[in-house]
Amino acid sequence: MTIEVRLLPEPQVTCSSCEACCCRLPVMVITDTGVPERYIETSDWGGDTMARLDDGWCAALDRNSMRCQIYQNRPLICREFEMGDYECVAERAAYFATCD
Repeated sequence: MTIEVRLLPEPQVTCSSCEACCCRLPVMVITDTGVPERYIETSDWGGDTMARLDDGWCAALDRNSMRCQIYQNRPLICREFEMGDYECVAERAAYFATCD
């Protein structure tokens, strides 16, 4: 039995084409990475989360550059969410599917 191997295309996500789709996802602050208090909210269930703007975007996102203003102190979840990996590509696809 032969198993066909398909190479998947490289994700075309770079800092210049990111559009920060992940910055619309809910983010729990579960470890102390130095996130400034002004960016932390307490959720309805009592957990710390990243603050959101009225339009749903993370409050730490600089909307002009679409880059994180607290990158060196971002939450653990943000550190583990890698640009261009399968989760990133899936979230981008889901985000852009809602824009159609």
